[in-house]
Amino acid sequence: MEVPALNHMNTNNIKKIGANGKDGFKNQRKDSEGSMELPNLEFEYGDTDSTTAELSELYSYTEEPEFNLNRECFEEDFRRHVKEQRWAELTEAGQKSHVMRLLNALEVTDRQKRLTVARAILYLAQGVFGDCSCEEEVMRWSRSNVFLLYEMGIFTALLELLAMEIENSQACSSAVRKPAISLADSTELRVLLSIMYLMVEVMRQEDEEDRPEWKTARQAFKTELGFPVYNGEPFALLLFGMVTKFCSMNAPHFPMKKVLLLLWKTILLTVGGLEELQERKVCVREHAGLPPLPEDPLQVVRLMRAASPPPSAMELIEQTQQKRGRRSRRSAYVDSLEGDSPFAKKQPLLKQDSLDTYNERDPFKSEEVREDEEEEEADAAMEHDVDPLERDVIRDVIIQPPPMPPLLRPPSDRLSFPRGLPWAPKVREKDIEHFLEMSRNKFIGFTLGGDTETLVGLPRPIHESVKTLKQHKYVSMAEVQIKREEELQQCPMTMGEEEVEETPAEILYQGMLPNLSQYVIALLKLLLAAAPTSKAKTDSINILADVLPEEMPVTVLQSMRLGIDVNRHKEIIVKAISALLLLLLKHFKLNHIYQFEYICQHLVFANCIPLILKFFNQNIMSYISAKNSICVLDFPHCVVHDMPELTAESLEAGDSGEFCWRNLFSCINLLRVLNKLTKWKHSRTMMLVVFKSAPILKRALKVKQAMMQLYVLKLLKMQTKYLGRQWRKSNMKTMSAIYQKVRHRLNDDWAYGNADMDARPWDFQAEECALRESMERFHSRRYEGGERRAGELAAVDNCLSSVLGRRVELPHDFPRSYPLWLEREVFAQPIQWEGLLQAL
Repeated sequence: MEVPALNHMNTNNIKKIGANGKDGFKNQRKDSEGSMELPNLEFEYGDTDSTTAELSELYSYTEEPEFNLNRECFEEDFRRHVKEQRWAELTEAGQKSHVMRLLNALEVTDRQKRLTVARAILYLAQGVFGDCSCEEEVMRWSRSNVFLLYEMGIFTALLELLAMEIENSQACSSAVRKPAISLADSTELRVLLSIMYLMVEVMRQEDEEDRPEWKTARQAFKTELGFPVYNGEPFALLLFGMVTKFCSMNAPHFPMKKVLLLLWKTILLTVGGLEELQERKVCVREHAGLPPLPEDPLQVVRLMRAASPPPSAMELIEQTQQKRGRRSRRSAYVDSLEGDSPFAKKQPLLKQDSLDTYNERDPFKSEEVREDEEEEEADAAMEHDVDPLERDVIRDVIIQPPPMPPLLRPPSDRLSFPRGLPWAPKVREKDIEHFLEMSRNKFIGFTLGGDTETLVGLPRPIHESVKTLKQHKYVSMAEVQIKREEELQQCPMTMGEEEVEETPAEILYQGMLPNLSQYVIALLKLLLAAAPTSKAKTDSINILADVLPEEMPVTVLQSMRLGIDVNRHKEIIVKAISALLLLLLKHFKLNHIYQFEYICQHLVFANCIPLILKFFNQNIMSYISAKNSICVLDFPHCVVHDMPELTAESLEAGDSGEFCWRNLFSCINLLRVLNKLTKWKHSRTMMLVVFKSAPILKRALKVKQAMMQLYVLKLLKMQTKYLGRQWRKSNMKTMSAIYQKVRHRLNDDWAYGNADMDARPWDFQAEECALRESMERFHSRRYEGGERRAGELAAVDNCLSSVLGRRVELPHDFPRSYPLWLEREVFAQPIQWEGLLQAL
């Protein structure tokens, strides 16, 4: 916003003020504040976007000609066996018969014939769009065909073909030698991954109209993907292996976007989404004897409203200019009424107060209450700025309050939103112990360790405080699991063997554990390469292998289309990785806290925190409102409707939506990952302070979406006490938003910056080391073989005859080589008896 435009606006408002008096001041204030408001984003967070959006993101715009190629491959084979009938006209037995022929044809040795059959199967999974007239019909046939393909065993055959392509050393070596890799280098892999993704994504969606056999097939498919059915490991580990192989530059032709999307949806299907996670959390807490959760976080967040963003530096300058303009206009108006005053006019003191100027409007107040408050603030402002002797003149002549208008609504309807804070407060057992320890030291002079029941000698207010804290005490599953693990470590014989439930998350973790660090590093490498703030480097990995065409564009229109496709490609990769990381963290945390801490520590050591901050160090509003999509080229629209002529203007216009769903989804996921990495970890919170994350996160508050603002405010809250008094004083609007929207911890002095016993800087390294030792003991006990642990706990046999009489299995060639060994190793070696006696 330019200064001349502001001056012009102020000139117009001077005339308005002269005509309308106080109403002019109020209207000008509303206009100036409204000009800086950003629209509220109507965004509903979920596991995924709509089905059509998720399917369209599988294909790049460069792959558009392959849709007709798939159709030709299917129809050529179909016409050889079925005459004068369409696929939709076949009976169920006829469809099964044709799918079985395609399955048998997949086993041929000719690579090109196998690819042709795979394209025909892909056309079936895409919904035989050549016989359909609308997108809904395509989606309906796609669903029906996918369940048919799974019933006929297509997925198992595709899994074997995918393993063959991964191990194809000839294709890997050829891709490594190529200077530029294009779409043609990954044709077979892309076709196979596309079929598997369509099967996973379609079967993942539940529908009320599904037939009973489809529901049974979905459950069987979920079990098949989650349990080790291929080479003794789950299907997700095969895809993780493709990711690490690609990042190690051994297979640069792998189509990474399709691999990441399939990996994300596979894990989402096997371990469950947000609703399944919440249901499992309720069941686990009930099984552990814990009270139910105080609320459902997803439901609370969906009911929250976005707050107005804090002002930027430019807005502060503009607001200061407007305040000066109002002050000069009021003085000029008084002069015109009174003439030359005998009293010398004082220059008012210019004071910037973010609390008065940018105080957030209470979302729980109705419009009438807000207008009354604005009038009172205008009165106070004028009384503060004008000379005391002139104040009476202005009050008597100009600023007489108008009569109150009649109420249009009954008083019972004045409040449209319920009062109160959105979250129930929580208190940890550790917080109660700390509070009692400080109270006993102050009033008694000694402590009682972890005793939270004895209150003898403490004054009555301390009793009431402890009672209030216990009413809001929350025991998490993490605390229960840590306590259980300590008991298993201290009393292994008494506690016995731990019964580990074979959940999909547990099976996945066991498979990931040996190479977990490699998987984490590979995912972060891909996230770095796809981030919009990353600069192209010669040694960075190439993630555009499955989007660049064989022939580069020659016209401006083709270049624009490819540029949009590349940006869209990167956004989809960021979306898949962020959702995958969050899914793993949430499920591992519920499964066992040390599994969660182990993957978190690997993420921290791999510089995930600065990477996420680097991602947000951009114009986040531009990223969220980016329009890197061409609606007419999205599947299934492009295969049903006639293709209009693309122009540069239509490409620049992009989507008509107010924001990009996948980009906002990615931002929220990355903020949630950052929250999980830093929550209750003071050393990692200090990393946020050291990397100067506060201004970066504060800029993200400009996005008026409640869920995103909530997680930004959580990150700001945890580091507020380290940012200094001046930062808190100049960011009071942000502090107010934290108070309104973030859950309260009753004895947490986050807003005051007092000394915290857990925040001493010299304990930061010790905190990480202690956590690592606990995780190593956990993995040693649970995963490094019960045989070694059983050997450590076995009784020692001290009887000489028993030890010597124990039968020992000897190799078959021992009798033949024993005399030679005895001669060389025993008789030929001198024995130093003095050394033996010294040792004794």
